[in-house]
Amino acid sequence: MFDLLIRHANLPDGRIGVDIAVSGGRITAVEAGIVAEADEVIDATGRLVSPPFVDPHFHMDATLSLGLPRMNVSGTLLEGIQLWGELRPTLTREALVERALRYCDLAVTQGLLYIRSHVDTSDPRLVTAEAMIEVRERVKPYIDLQLVAFPQDGYYRAADGVKSLERALDMGLDIVGGIPHFERTMEEGGQSLAALCRIAAERGLPVDIHCDETDDPMSRHIERLAAETVRFGLQGRVAGSHLTSMHSMDNYYVSKLIPLMAEAEINVIPNPLINIMLQGRHDTYPKRRGMTRVKELMEAGLNVSFGHDCVMDPWYNMGAGDMLEVGHMAIHVAQMAGIEDKKKIFQCLTVNSARTMGIEGYGIEKGAKADFVILQAHDAAEALRLKANRLHVIKAGKVISRTAPRVSALFLDGRPETVDGADYAPVA
Repeated sequence: MFDLLIRHANLPDGRIGVDIAVSGGRITAVEAGIVAEADEVIDATGRLVSPPFVDPHFHMDATLSLGLPRMNVSGTLLEGIQLWGELRPTLTREALVERALRYCDLAVTQGLLYIRSHVDTSDPRLVTAEAMIEVRERVKPYIDLQLVAFPQDGYYRAADGVKSLERALDMGLDIVGGIPHFERTMEEGGQSLAALCRIAAERGLPVDIHCDETDDPMSRHIERLAAETVRFGLQGRVAGSHLTSMHSMDNYYVSKLIPLMAEAEINVIPNPLINIMLQGRHDTYPKRRGMTRVKELMEAGLNVSFGHDCVMDPWYNMGAGDMLEVGHMAIHVAQMAGIEDKKKIFQCLTVNSARTMGIEGYGIEKGAKADFVILQAHDAAEALRLKANRLHVIKAGKVISRTAPRVSALFLDGRPETVDGADYAPVA
């Protein structure tokens, strides 16, 4: 007798017609034709059952604040930072918590159950840290939320940046963050990376750096981050987020850089939606799009995962907490439209991101956490193409969100009465 039994599931690795049995919040069996009873049985009818989506790069303290105190007219990164600086003194714990909880509601319906959020520590009040710690506890039953101490205005550049980051970590934030390209000089940017990696090593914490989020090909802090990672023995525990300057670097330098990153086992987090929205703003034509070198980094064996970054805030006025939308955009910008490419992109939204965040017990296998999503698609490539509906979202073996299938009624003589977009993929 199981708590939950899912029948006739397709899995991201290509297995079809599989049953998944759950007991005590864990997966008990993954095999075809399980003969047993369960408290609840869901027939997946050949649809894709995936581990939940994972967002390794987000800003929950800013989410849903679009229009406060005004709109970003230029659409640039720098105006977004300026707007956030204007809004920050007015932030209250109550408002921050309310907006974040609303976003988490949305995330659950999209099958997004693991999030790493950067928390601005530049305001000495640290109201952002207080609020996000409260949110982390309140959503714990359904979302695993990691918090990065992020000196938005610069570790050295902000008046109290050094002390505020240390205080935020003392309060219980999980990860050391930084933004070296926003320091006053390249030299101070490098010094900040050395200091931040030292703090992480001393505290036994991971590192996640906003690194080289610029069109400037001479912004090469990722090289220093890789070196400091090796120096402090942090291999595998460090993430370089954005890395958009690599889009503009010359190939010879990159041929040196990528092996250094691989040696340091850097986790790479591009953010396709916001990278192509904010980069290339000073270009006319040709116009750079700014996303880092995803294919080359994958080919070098680096762990690449994708983040959503922002949803309806001073930097990005779109977004819906939909990681499939993130992957859909990555396919286009990285020009990774092959079937195998799409499988890799799907992994960037799931297993790769889980590895970046150090999530244990993740996946669809015996003994893993019974967290998964049933999608209105038959495989990973189709889920990305359709940005597929999330029919069931399951946490610890219990359904926490359910959405009706997206099926249209059709009123045409001699044609089908209904249309389900998931049934329209050509069969080779």
